[in-house]
Amino acid sequence: MNTPVNAVLLVGAQAVELAPRLEASGYHPLDWSAGAAACSPVPGAGPSVAIVAADQAELIPGLRAQFGSFPILLDVKTDTVEGRELCLNAGANDFWLSSLGISDLLQRLRLHMSIQQTSGRARSLLQVADLCVDPSCRQVRRGRRPVALTAREYALLMLLFSRVGQVVARDQILSEVWNDDQGMSSNVIEVYVRYLRQKLEQGGEKRLIHTIRGRGYSLSDGIPSLTP
Repeated sequence: MNTPVNAVLLVGAQAVELAPRLEASGYHPLDWSAGAAACSPVPGAGPSVAIVAADQAELIPGLRAQFGSFPILLDVKTDTVEGRELCLNAGANDFWLSSLGISDLLQRLRLHMSIQQTSGRARSLLQVADLCVDPSCRQVRRGRRPVALTAREYALLMLLFSRVGQVVARDQILSEVWNDDQGMSSNVIEVYVRYLRQKLEQGGEKRLIHTIRGRGYSLSDGIPSLTP
């Protein structure tokens, strides 16, 4: 079931304590400690904003890796230059002051939700099975696991995504990913497909990039179509 668009991810015990108040204000709190079942980052199911307790700032890079570019609010206790520096250095988008009570947090939540709605920030994610790509920030995940790709690997994956379930010919791959570079060796595509598979299947996941002998390659969750 998809998570409501007003879902708020709570990171740290002090943030989780705010769940009843947030729910009463119309938000849908998600406890980060509950794991993947509650916070699975799939299209339409990820949180809109994260609220991070002051003692959990070191988790922000991991949140970025899993959920991509969404607002993260860090509790800095008091509004000081040092607190603002901590917020920015940790990678958060904004801060909230727990010393002022939940009213400050609710105001900031309303602001960030409003910005997302008025800017039409419904992330256009690409997904096949549990492989998910956020083109807006070039974030690639296999389930909950972030996948780091080189620029060439990413370009190859995006080309395969453009024709999910169909065969992408070798000539088209050379043309669009390598710009018809005649200096490329004949096996360069096989080499990069192998690189992609190694990274996408690192955790023992199901194969999604299929070789169609004599034709090319296909990104598909199951048997790909042989339509040219």
